[in-house]
Amino acid sequence: MDRFHGTKEGRRNSQLEISEDEAFLCRYHVAPRLKTNEQIQIRVHGDAGRPVIVYLPGMHGDWTLIPSFRARALKHFRFVEFTYPRTTTWSLEDYADGIQSALASSGITEGWLLAESWGSQPAWLLIDRSRRRADAEEPGGFRVPGLVLAGGFVRHPWPWMVGMTQRRIGGQSLGTLKRLLDFYPLYARLRLRHAPETMAELPEFLARRTEDDRQAAVHRLTLMLSNDLRPLAAAATIPVYAVSGAMDPVVPWGPVFRSLREQCPGFRESKVVWNADHNVLNSVERTADCVFNWIWKERALCLAS
Repeated sequence: MDRFHGTKEGRRNSQLEISEDEAFLCRYHVAPRLKTNEQIQIRVHGDAGRPVIVYLPGMHGDWTLIPSFRARALKHFRFVEFTYPRTTTWSLEDYADGIQSALASSGITEGWLLAESWGSQPAWLLIDRSRRRADAEEPGGFRVPGLVLAGGFVRHPWPWMVGMTQRRIGGQSLGTLKRLLDFYPLYARLRLRHAPETMAELPEFLARRTEDDRQAAVHRLTLMLSNDLRPLAAAATIPVYAVSGAMDPVVPWGPVFRSLREQCPGFRESKVVWNADHNVLNSVERTADCVFNWIWKERALCLAS
């Protein structure tokens, strides 16, 4: 398998070092967009014969905070990850279109969604599209057998917090935000001490925080405020699970879990990881085992039926 697929620009934007052995397990390319010239990046890791996990990143919009979880997942699963374009024009439908296009171009036709934080927003559209195709008995497309929310939600329970965050990020200069990010490596030494692969990519995570990235983040917050996806969740009957960090100042897990129990018929179970923050996937051992057990349980039930 080729080491890289895609444009020169896509290769420049990736700082991931891939060994010769890993080259046989990982594909990287920039998928074409259907409506605009903006592009979404996808990487596919692992054996094609394994069940697939599709990771949808949160507000930061890239794969720099998932390496340690990915490394653990690759023992059992094929793992797909994305970096969103730094767009200020895409709708949620455009995000779903871009993700589907990238999956199709990589030959990925089915997979559990692992939706982190903001990534839960396009996830509900992908689930609804999968449901509609199944109901209409239409072939093709991407099939979603289940969803795990990692600090994710349907509609943020505190819109005022989203609006405040949007104004603060949009109103501050990039220099101010970068000065705040200067403290993140100190925090990361504590929070990522059990996630060495993610810690190794921290320089790339910080390097990606540019002015275009800031504007894209503000736009994603706008999409979060302007879209109410509760009707889609109410129609979802696939298994839905949720995991959150106990120390999450961004998405309050109590109201989120309650709304899932009340409004999502497919909701099965939730878990709070008590030593984790909003980036719950970096509490790798506890979170990964929980996510994997959920998926294996549902696959066993599906085979038994």
